[in-house]
Amino acid sequence: MERTKQTHEFKTEVKQFMHLIINSLYSNKEIFLRELISNASDAIDRLSFQAQTDSKILRNDTDFKIKITPDKENKTLTISDNGMGMTYDEVVDNIGTIARSGTAEFMKAIEKSNDKNTLTPELIGQFGVGFYSAFIVADKISIITRAAGEETATQWESTGDGSYTIEPVTKDGRGTDIILSLKPVEKDEQDFTENWTIRSIVKKHSDFVSYAIVMDVEHDEFETDAEGKQVLDKDSKPIKTGTVVKEETLNSMKAIWSRDKKDVTEEEYKDFYTHISHDWNPPLTQLHLKLEGLTEYSALIYIPSQAPMDLFTPERKHGVQLYCRRVFIMDDCKELIPEYLRFIKGVVDAPDLNLNISREILQQDALVRNIHKNLVKKILDALDQMDTEEYDKFYTELGAVIKEGIHSDWGNRDKIAKLARYKTTKSDGKWVSLQDYVNNMKPDQEDIYYLTGDNLAAILNSPHLETLKDKDIEVLLMTDPVDEFVIQSLPEFEKKKFKSAEKGDLGLDKVDDEKKETFSSLFEKIKSELDDKIKEVKPSSHLKDSVSCLSGDAYDMSSYMEKLLKASGQSMPDSKRILELNISHPVMGKIQSIYEKNNDDASLKDYSNLLYDLAIVGEGGKIENPARFSKLIGEVMAKAL
Repeated sequence: MERTKQTHEFKTEVKQFMHLIINSLYSNKEIFLRELISNASDAIDRLSFQAQTDSKILRNDTDFKIKITPDKENKTLTISDNGMGMTYDEVVDNIGTIARSGTAEFMKAIEKSNDKNTLTPELIGQFGVGFYSAFIVADKISIITRAAGEETATQWESTGDGSYTIEPVTKDGRGTDIILSLKPVEKDEQDFTENWTIRSIVKKHSDFVSYAIVMDVEHDEFETDAEGKQVLDKDSKPIKTGTVVKEETLNSMKAIWSRDKKDVTEEEYKDFYTHISHDWNPPLTQLHLKLEGLTEYSALIYIPSQAPMDLFTPERKHGVQLYCRRVFIMDDCKELIPEYLRFIKGVVDAPDLNLNISREILQQDALVRNIHKNLVKKILDALDQMDTEEYDKFYTELGAVIKEGIHSDWGNRDKIAKLARYKTTKSDGKWVSLQDYVNNMKPDQEDIYYLTGDNLAAILNSPHLETLKDKDIEVLLMTDPVDEFVIQSLPEFEKKKFKSAEKGDLGLDKVDDEKKETFSSLFEKIKSELDDKIKEVKPSSHLKDSVSCLSGDAYDMSSYMEKLLKASGQSMPDSKRILELNISHPVMGKIQSIYEKNNDDASLKDYSNLLYDLAIVGEGGKIENPARFSKLIGEVMAKAL
């Protein structure tokens, strides 16, 4: 079916987004050019990768480059590449809707921003919306693109007014041209049609791009003699004969990872990190490795100072790119870095790797497995050697991710466990390592106590901790969902077993058997009243001040784990838990008196439900019948007053 020019409306959220872009007081306007160059570089990368299995797709056009064409007369700036290009449908999917550019998350981040009128490079880069930053400097954007292997091209055009047009056109050769119709230059602003402006931006932000970034530059020509020396006039000045336009390469294209560490400045390291990560926050640290011998490779990898915005999204990509002798092989190389280190950004160059290697073969390749092993060791060692302040900064951002390795990487489980940190009942909000916890244990303490939950304040004040606090025993407070899996995979540390503060008998105090026997009949009565909700009623080993709490047997699923599974959509029946009652609490003595006078007293049912509801409230849960709970509390207060 022959396509014709069509006009489409942006979706509502996209209109809001475009309005934000166009009216923003963008704090660094020049960054749009870096983003467009980066997109062009990615397009050539994709073509280069596909050409390894289909060389015909290049059609003898193997001189990869990105060309910038400023036009002062027409006030336009064009960025062209001879990369993969896009089909009509790909333009609609990738440009026309902004659906894949993290728009919703971007808008949320803007809402949280201190200055909602200012877009920062960090926000533009992290959300992959760099193309649209061009609307800050352009009144209109036109894209003419032709996919490799296709005969027809597509033109997309928008003024950012809430709609765009798209139509088939003709174009010589594959690749993409982005034509920006620039806004008038305000006083003291950069003129993006000036050669020196373009040159300085490329040098500052895109010097490390692997492909030549070129621009046509006009050069003066001068008269020369037979020996090629310039002829001078009577004033000893060269005689100009005309001008010539030459294509000038603006970037060095230096593979920074192949250089010696001592020859690379911190500024160069930071610039390269920005180039490959789109993250404008400086990295926490970098590892520049060069291994020679049986296994040879160079690597430059970075540990970010802030967690990427897409860290927990299914469509996220790993940040490590694979090269062979400076030739790009692939990005998103999961075979080099495990899932729990997916925040790592960087480049690995393995000269002995097969250029035609596929993702399937990568998994079995001995060289890749060796590099994987070495990189993981180097990264974990680097984290272990950080000073406390630097590591706390890292862990606050990325601790929840690295702990996944305890569950998934059995070979490095003990190393990763030493990197784990937790807030505790004694740490006053500071991070504590498992080693420090063990070192600070009381002489007669046999177990490492912990409590899991989704809210630090709630579990810090949990009634399950009352006896432990009373005995001055420190408890690890675990608030990341992954902690539930950590505990399953790490039954002990330094020969000390983990013990839940919520499950099983703490065994810290001996129960008064005579007192326990006194309450046994009442407990059976309460159990019968709550039989559909609980599996047992027993004297509490956890409580000191509260009257009731819910617990589980030592091998039961924790309440937090059950909550996580339900939230993930897993269908599972509600598990019955144990109702623990504090037999030293005055309330239990009062209820016992009622029971002894009349074991069929109607109020016993109400008090049984009240004890159960108080236990749920104490752990931050939701009670089934708030109205009944409120009514009973009111009656109890009335009697007490």
